[in-house]
Amino acid sequence: MRQPAHGGNLAWAAALAGCSPDAILDFSASISPLGPPNSAIAAIQSQIGNLKHYPDPNYSELRLALSHFHQLPSEWILPGNGSAELLTLIGRELAQLAATTLITPAFGDYYRTLAAYNAKVLECPLSLITGHTLREGEAPRLLTKDKGQRTKDKGLLLNNPHNPTGKLFSRDSILPYLEQFALVVVDEAFMDFVPPNEEQSLIPVVQEYANLVILRSLTKFYSLPGLRLGYAIAHPDCLAKWQLWRDPWPVNTLAAAAAIAALQDTEFQQQTWAWLPPARNQLFQGLAKIPGLQPQASAANFLLVESQKSTSQLQQQLLKHHQILIRDCMSFQELGDRFFRVAVRGESDNQRLLTALKES
Repeated sequence: MRQPAHGGNLAWAAALAGCSPDAILDFSASISPLGPPNSAIAAIQSQIGNLKHYPDPNYSELRLALSHFHQLPSEWILPGNGSAELLTLIGRELAQLAATTLITPAFGDYYRTLAAYNAKVLECPLSLITGHTLREGEAPRLLTKDKGQRTKDKGLLLNNPHNPTGKLFSRDSILPYLEQFALVVVDEAFMDFVPPNEEQSLIPVVQEYANLVILRSLTKFYSLPGLRLGYAIAHPDCLAKWQLWRDPWPVNTLAAAAAIAALQDTEFQQQTWAWLPPARNQLFQGLAKIPGLQPQASAANFLLVESQKSTSQLQQQLLKHHQILIRDCMSFQELGDRFFRVAVRGESDNQRLLTALKES
C-alpha cells in the first residue's frame, strides 16, 4: 500500500503495524481529541429522517448560523465539502493570475490544486526552520520586498496558523500584502484553536478587501473530519462565481446539522481553549527532554519536531512496536526526513507517545 501524503490514514498504518485500524493511536492527523461534541452527535441523529430529501441547495440555515457566528452577512459565506473542495475552486481562480506566491513549507493540497489548473507557482521559503527564527507576530519574508518584483498581477496563498510549523502571524503582518497582491488567500483551518483574545483572523476586515479570501474548517476543532465540512469567506461576487463552477449539494444534510449545532456549542469551545495550552505545553516539554528531538513552539494543536534520526524510520518503528502513528514530513520537501509532526492529544496518550519515543 502506497505511503500516504496526508495524516490520518489508519488503513495504511494498520497494514504496516499488523493490527486493526482501531488499535492505532493516531498522532498524524491534527484533530481535537475532545470531540465530536455531544451537541453535534444529537443534531446528526435528529436529521436521520431527512436523508430521504435533498439538502437545501443554498444552505440557508447553515449560512445563517455562520453569519451569526462571525457577525457577517450570509452572502459573504460559502459552505463546502471540506475546505479541500473550496481550495480546488480557489486554485482555478488563482490560475487565472500571472503566478501564485506560495509560502513554504506548504500544505501539499496547495500544490495539488495549483497543478490541477496549471498555475505558475513562486515558492517563498519561510525563514523559520534553520537560521533566522521569526519573533512572535513577525511577518513571513515574502518576495514583495525584492526590488523589481511585480505582485499586482499575482496571488498569495498562505495559512495562519502556519502548517506545518504552527507559527501564528499577526493580522497586521499580513494586511500589507492585500495592497500588493491581486488576490490573497489565507487558510485559517487551525485558527479556531487560538483563544479569542489571541486569535489573528482576517475575518473582521474581509468586507474591506474585495481581493481577500479566507478558508475555514469545521472538522479539526470539532473532530468531524469524516463529515467533510468547511467554508470560504469572500466577496459575494466571487462566491457566486464559484457556485456556478461546482457540483450541486456539496454539503450533506448530516454535516450541515452538525455544523449548526457545533457553532452554537460555546461550552465545547471554552473547554477546548482551556484544554489545549497546558496539554500542548506538557507535550512540548516532554519532547524537548528527549535527546535528539527539538520541538518548535506552536499556536495550533500540533507540534513540528526536528529529529537527528530519520523520521520515516522512526515512524515505522513506532507503528511496528507501539502501534503509534506520527506524521512524517516527507511531503514537505523543505523538511524531508528530519522532521515529524504530532497532534496534541490527551495527557495519557501524550505520555504514551513520549515513552515510545524514548524507547525508539
